[in-house]
Amino acid sequence: MTVTGGPMEEQWVDDHAGPVVRPYAVTRGRARPVTGTFDLISLVTAIQSDVTPEAGLGPEHLAIVGLCQRMQSVAEIAAHLDLPVGTIRVLLGDLVARNLVQVREPRATGGLPDDSIFEAVINGLRAL
Repeated sequence: MTVTGGPMEEQWVDDHAGPVVRPYAVTRGRARPVTGTFDLISLVTAIQSDVTPEAGLGPEHLAIVGLCQRMQSVAEIAAHLDLPVGTIRVLLGDLVARNLVQVREPRATGGLPDDSIFEAVINGLRAL
C-alpha cells in the first residue's frame, strides 16, 4: 500500500495480481483432513458431475470436484489450483466425508526389490 497525499490506496505489483488468500483461510485454520491421508500420487475422481454450493463448501472445493471429472492425482490438483498440497489434502478430506469424490490410494509393492535389481543398476552406472 502507498500513501498518495490522503487515505491509503491499494497498489498491485502487476496487472494480474489479485487478492491473496492464505491457505489457512481456505481450510479455516485446519492443518489435517477430517478423514483420510492422501499420498501425492493418490488418484481422485468426482462421484457427482454437478455439485451445488452448500454450507461448508467453498469455491476451492467446487473447483476440485470440477477438475476431478477426469481422474487426477493429488499433486496435479495442487498444481492446477495453485494451492499447497497440505491445503488440497484438507479440502479432499471434506469432499470424501461428503461422498463427493473417491480417492484411490497407491498400491503397496510388497516390499523392496531383490538384490539383483540393485546390482544391475550399480553395474549400469559403473558402465557410464
